[in-house]
Amino acid sequence: MGYRTLRACVQDLQRTGQLIVVDDPVDARLEVSEIHRRVFRSQGPALLFTRVHNCRFPMVSNLFGTEARTHFLFRDTLDRVQQLVKLKTDPGAALRHPWRSLSALRGGWHMLPRRTRRAPILKHETHIDQLPQQVSWPDDGGAFITLPLVYTEDVEHPGMMRSNLGMYRIQLSGGSYQPNTEIGLHYQLHRGIGVHHAAALRQGLPFRVQIFVGGAPAAMVAAVMPLPEGLSELGFAGALGGYRFPMVTPAGGLPIYAEADFCICGTVESGRLLPEGPFGDHLGYYSLVHDFPVLKVERVYHRPDPIWPFTVVGRPPQEDTMFGKLIHDLTGPVIPTVLPGVHAVHAVDAAGVHPLLLAIGNERYVPYEQRDRPRELLTQAHAILGQGQLSLAKYLLIVAHDDDPQLRIADIPAFFRHLLLRIDWQRDLHFQTRTTVDTLDYSGTGLNEGSKVVMAAVGQPRRQLPVAIPSPLRLPTGFGEPRAGLPGILLVQGPNPSATLSSFCRALDPQDAINQFPLVVLVDDSDFSNRSWDNFLWTTFTRSNPAVDMDGIGAAIADKHWGCSGSLVIDARIKPHHAPPLLEDPATTRRVDALASRGKEISRWL
Repeated sequence: MGYRTLRACVQDLQRTGQLIVVDDPVDARLEVSEIHRRVFRSQGPALLFTRVHNCRFPMVSNLFGTEARTHFLFRDTLDRVQQLVKLKTDPGAALRHPWRSLSALRGGWHMLPRRTRRAPILKHETHIDQLPQQVSWPDDGGAFITLPLVYTEDVEHPGMMRSNLGMYRIQLSGGSYQPNTEIGLHYQLHRGIGVHHAAALRQGLPFRVQIFVGGAPAAMVAAVMPLPEGLSELGFAGALGGYRFPMVTPAGGLPIYAEADFCICGTVESGRLLPEGPFGDHLGYYSLVHDFPVLKVERVYHRPDPIWPFTVVGRPPQEDTMFGKLIHDLTGPVIPTVLPGVHAVHAVDAAGVHPLLLAIGNERYVPYEQRDRPRELLTQAHAILGQGQLSLAKYLLIVAHDDDPQLRIADIPAFFRHLLLRIDWQRDLHFQTRTTVDTLDYSGTGLNEGSKVVMAAVGQPRRQLPVAIPSPLRLPTGFGEPRAGLPGILLVQGPNPSATLSSFCRALDPQDAINQFPLVVLVDDSDFSNRSWDNFLWTTFTRSNPAVDMDGIGAAIADKHWGCSGSLVIDARIKPHHAPPLLEDPATTRRVDALASRGKEISRWL
């Protein structure tokens, strides 16, 4: 069965050689985070820090640091959860494989939380400033909880089965927050907590919030699962954990996860916002200071001998990449039932997840005609952009399954090659302007504001994809250092601010040799962007706003539809309004280097 406590998980990982104890003194400000990042990059073990400066609580990280370890944590229940998913996608499977289905139905029983009077979480109390004060990046605005489990209920439809358990950023210190009595609650677009908050405001009732830290690993995964609205994350945690999650309800309060390591209880102050941030986030840049709700802290509980779990986010891949892989493994089979005609979708981690979404669909509308233009793919693209967190996609690239049934959506180079061979830039670009984008994406026109584009490709290849730079290659003034390491994609360096996207495109015409490349990307450093697919994906899709930063050679508008007869050009240079990228602190780097030289068990991973 699954772990019921975080300590049980930690002990099992240590017993099986998948966790090491770091007993050197470490600082929760920057140091533990840099150690974590290095060990994660080395595919190393989980880390238990037992001597945290000015804190009596141990900290653990990198629990989910490898795909193999993530599957190990749920080795007793993962198959059962997958069977539950299959029953949803194919109810007839219950008749074909009755014994497997009975196992899955037992997992369904575990989805019902149970009330309990035994609650280790209520044994002790403390204060916010006694908790580990983790600061991950040098310019973070204070200490943050990086694995919080934020529990809320809808005041109009209360109850645990309609609750929301989400992972929303919590700022513990810094800014304008009153020490020990106020903390920041940051949540983004398309999050279940927003529905609950709106209901409390509508009814004029207090919006109560419980923040759990620790407990079973299943709860941490459940909190990041993109479940349909109204489906309880507590239920999913029970199925993944292999038992009914125990909840205790103090008099007059919301339920509390009985086996959590810590719990912060409070109420969001109606109408009151305070500046939250900055925070080094998972796109690889800082999210900047903005006003967000304030939680008035009422009590801080902890169980006996608690452990504080944490992670570190930054430019992908990071530990949250493993969450994404597990989510894809569990939810991938559901996609065709939720989005008819869609074979698969893939949020590209290297591009920051929401900026770039790939999809493979069907073209079935006119089977008696030759497939030479997107039809059903456009219907599917709109359905994808209307589906939960998939709606946050900024670039949606979709292709037809029948054009290459062997194409795997996770093979990103092959996907780009397939699309660039077939796409018609005069017809196959479809923009949504002045719409909502991911809160953490600063490439747009304002907080939560930007644009989207659908690129849909169907039919037979229409061009060859060059991999060498033609000679001669004419480039406009102010641009240079072309690189062509990626098939069909030319990277051009444009460090001169006066060398604009518009001037680049207008200085060229469709007969120029550059048009052999269907896609041209303007970058700050062409060597860096050309060095790997990850570098290309990160720079191109986190630093561009489609409606503003896309132009083309031979561009024209016909019936309000924009397209270009030559190369499509994306300006992926850093703009003045972009958030700064994340850089490590040199002094902290030197301290971690010193730790690595001591010859202890952790040294091999640093």
